[in-house]
Amino acid sequence: MRQILGIKRGMARLFLENGDSVGVTVIEAGPCPVVQVKTRDSDGYDALQLGFGTARKNLVNKPLTGHYKAIPPARWLRETRLSMAAEANVGDILTVDQFKVGEKVDVIGTSKGLGFQGAVRRHHFRGGPKTHGQSDRQRSPGSVGASSYPSRTFRGQRMAGRMGNARVTVANLQIAATRPEDNLIMLRGAVPGKPNAFVIIREAKKAR
Repeated sequence: MRQILGIKRGMARLFLENGDSVGVTVIEAGPCPVVQVKTRDSDGYDALQLGFGTARKNLVNKPLTGHYKAIPPARWLRETRLSMAAEANVGDILTVDQFKVGEKVDVIGTSKGLGFQGAVRRHHFRGGPKTHGQSDRQRSPGSVGASSYPSRTFRGQRMAGRMGNARVTVANLQIAATRPEDNLIMLRGAVPGKPNAFVIIREAKKAR
């Protein structure tokens, strides 16, 4: 499966050849060097370990220094399963050239962290009545359990809690344009995360 690592740079407007204006997310993707090649003989499965970015020197210890060997230490490391991993070599560079305009891709990122939120914002509850004598139940989640039976709150009950900051996969985003000389790829639609957030772009698993 083709895959590349990148950083979300923000959103912009792109004018197509027919004059239509579409919203796109600009991602700086690659270059991603191959840090390690895993095979069935050595590791039990076929995969490539890709690197992206430059790691700070104070975060690179001796084991990592030996792991990177001939390439500079990368800030991010991710694996991608491949059926033909043995054909790649350590040090090979993956760029946005492997993707074409019009192709569908999946983007994996981390959603924006919104902190601790109530049930109204987190789960879109309507809240309590605004009249009939209530004074402090307007944004209450209501009952979260029962009376004498079962006398407990069920696992998974929708309640207040931490919102966002979770792994999100957006499927079937279309590639609107690429700029290989600047390592940029532009996708139609929105991508999870804030600007400068780390993302993974892979070929769509369920393209439609």
